[in-house]
Parts: sequence; C-alpha cells; structure tokens
Amino acid sequence: MNILAWIILGLIAGAIAKAIYPGHQGGGILGTILLGIIGAFIGGSLGVFFSTGTFALAAPSLSIPGILVAVLGAIVAVFLWNLLTRSSAA
Repeated sequence: MNILAWIILGLIAGAIAKAIYPGHQGGGILGTILLGIIGAFIGGSLGVFFSTGTFALAAPSLSIPGILVAVLGAIVAVFLWNLLTRSSAA
C-alpha cells in the first residue's frame, strides 16, 4: 500500500507543479509521477534541513501538508531540470 501512496502523491504533486511552473515541460504521465516523487524527496529533505539543521533523506506523507511540500519540491525539481537541459543544449 505504501508504493501506491507514493504513486498517488507523485501524480498529484507532479501535476500541480507542472500546472504552476511556467513554460512547457515534456513527459507524460510516468514523467509526471517521477517528477512528483523526486519533488517529494526534495521537499521532505529540505523541510527536515530547515527544521532541524541536519540533512536527512525524508519524504512527506499523503496528506495536505505533505502534498504542499511535495509540490514545492517538484517545482524545485522542474527548475533544476530546465536549468540542466537548457545549459546542455546551448
């Protein structure tokens, strides 16, 4: 059941982040899920870092605050992905 929750969290967070972030982001449904899962880990890790001052790989739960943290992390992931792909294409 935990894997199913991760897939649902990834889909929700990735879709919201793609809708918020300006411009076109490629990838289909699997790319959106992967983006959301990566965003959940980025957001959860940054949340732990800012609250405790130590770095730990963490992820939020499937709740409203968890989705918000995952969306913020997914926006960071989209920004970093666009930064990496833009610089390699130039």
